[in-house]
Amino acid sequence: MSKIFTPTNQIRLTNVAVVRMKKGGKRFEIACYKNKAISWRNNIEKDIDEVLQTHTVFLNVSKGQVAKKEDLLSAFGMDNATEICKLILQKGELQVSDKERHNQLDALFKDIATTVADKCLNPELKRPYPVTMIEKAMKDIHYSVKPNQSAKQQALTVIKMLKETIPIERAQMRLRVILKGKDTKKWKDKIIKMEKVEVENEDRTGDELCMIFLVDPGLYKIIDEMIRNETKGAGVLEILSYKEMVLGDEYL
Repeated sequence: MSKIFTPTNQIRLTNVAVVRMKKGGKRFEIACYKNKAISWRNNIEKDIDEVLQTHTVFLNVSKGQVAKKEDLLSAFGMDNATEICKLILQKGELQVSDKERHNQLDALFKDIATTVADKCLNPELKRPYPVTMIEKAMKDIHYSVKPNQSAKQQALTVIKMLKETIPIERAQMRLRVILKGKDTKKWKDKIIKMEKVEVENEDRTGDELCMIFLVDPGLYKIIDEMIRNETKGAGVLEILSYKEMVLGDEYL
């Protein structure tokens, strides 16, 4: 009985996720496990052996056509297959079916809406928006999901866009700052002059000031760096709560 001959530059693989990249006028592909490829891109999976089905660079995965050494040298300036696989994995295009792509975009759309609903509120009512209302608002502005950006990144963009159509603001953080020394007033004035800072309570004892205030989360890092760098240990900043909003009849 005759045997079927498979060329030595061909590898047959099944049930693979293909990541594709065009470089140097040629198309290169690698064979991965789909969920692991996504985890790698999100810096969750660190072991490349768990991601790649084989440390091989292909011209065509489905046909098993392996890229030649000279093609790799010409396009990438090296022939280290594993390093080239990592490069393609990070920057290439993950091939998925239309149905999979639709499901992924739909799930990402919901994740963005959930993130927005979690971070924001109606400033007039001090209440959070239901996720379904955020989803509807996103559809009304015809927001187009970007598959290569995280839900958190896109949520910040969506918040800015929604401000044009509905009353929405980031839920404020409640912070406490304790300041000591002769420059207490200077540091306090710097804080309260910032946009959207609302002082709730202020208590002074001698040269020590304790102030509780609400602030937009985007200013927290700025205030924290200012306290640490300028007060040289004479100031302490504490987070009392990450978001202030009304839930039911309670103010959290």
